[in-house]
Amino acid sequence: MSTEAPSPDPDRTEAFLRLLAEHERRLALYVTGLVACPQDAQDVMQEGKIIMWRQFHQFELGTNFPAWARKILFYQILAHRRRSKRAPSEHLSERLLELLSEESESASREQRWERREKALQECVTKLSPEHREILELRYRDEASIEGISRRTERTEGAVYRLLSRLRKNLYLCVEKELGTA
Repeated sequence: MSTEAPSPDPDRTEAFLRLLAEHERRLALYVTGLVACPQDAQDVMQEGKIIMWRQFHQFELGTNFPAWARKILFYQILAHRRRSKRAPSEHLSERLLELLSEESESASREQRWERREKALQECVTKLSPEHREILELRYRDEASIEGISRRTERTEGAVYRLLSRLRKNLYLCVEKELGTA
């Protein structure tokens, strides 16, 4: 049996691309939550997208694309772990990986991530413009601590402490917004 997808139907190709574009961010978050090394997570995600495309002819349109895609990605994570040359002690047990995957599925069904993201956005708007800028430099622009230090004329230690305090305050704010604090 060939692993190649049958000749693509333009409508199914478009459906696949739309579904992948709609859910790719959450799928990537799923993978990065289960694969410690960012480069490995990116590799798993890339290989997973190729397999999704090859198997998309088996997907029934109108059913749960994210669940179908996560199942493929989960098996890609397991395959990656088998191929990995890292010491076994650096890996989560397969059972723990399954439990984490199940928890991620549950969170997705209950839209916990979306509610947390909305609460986080609300909490960020409550920050001072200066603090928002520092967070954006670090997490949106991926600026180094050294770069932020130069730009804000603070010591690197002060930047580390400020970011730590901001993360803690945002966490507490999100928990309060969600009513879980």
